[in-house]
Amino acid sequence: MPAKILVVDDEAAIRRLLRNTLVRADYLVVEAEDAKNALHQAAAQQPSAILLDLGLPDRDGLSLIPLLRAKADAVILVVSARDAVDEKVAALDLGADDFVGKPFDTEELLARLRVALRHHGRSVTTPQLVQRGDLSIDLDRRIVCRGSTEVHLTRKEHDVLALLTRHIGRIVTHERILSACWGGEEDPRIEYLRIVIRNLRQKLEAPAPVGSVIANELGVGYRLRTDA
Repeated sequence: MPAKILVVDDEAAIRRLLRNTLVRADYLVVEAEDAKNALHQAAAQQPSAILLDLGLPDRDGLSLIPLLRAKADAVILVVSARDAVDEKVAALDLGADDFVGKPFDTEELLARLRVALRHHGRSVTTPQLVQRGDLSIDLDRRIVCRGSTEVHLTRKEHDVLALLTRHIGRIVTHERILSACWGGEEDPRIEYLRIVIRNLRQKLEAPAPVGSVIANELGVGYRLRTDA
């Protein structure tokens, strides 16, 4: 059964573009032009994913994210021209799975949707063993290997990697990582996080190019990459 996607946007032309793109990719499509109808459709249709614009006529899209979460167990991808860093961070902190700025490339949007759908169910039960190419991450035993070689991580490096692994394919904001991994310590600063990410890249990615495993969402956070 094809996955059902709810498209929430007040512009008919954007809804039409998204509908045609999604139908060609074999998805079922439901549409809503405002927040009120979006909440109704989310509850009635129980979509697998919601593509949400933030500039709705009857309610700010940011405030709609937790309400949609309560109505349906769905992936939420924000698709909006409001792509300032603070907007992205707010959307992710409120529960969005990803953020795609307008204008968007339809193939990139489909790829991000596929990744989000693939990993959506894994957020309910934390994956204990993740395999990405020759990199394996065993959260239960706190063992990380590249090929047959164990990679030795500090406690903080493992804490950050474990958090990214639990949300593989999704952006985890700087604030969320600092709170989860440094929350009980004084004055957690983003410089500490950058050092840990740099060390993780050096240990996990060599001899691959920098950025091939941990992606930097500029000004927002980090994402443990997965194949699209």
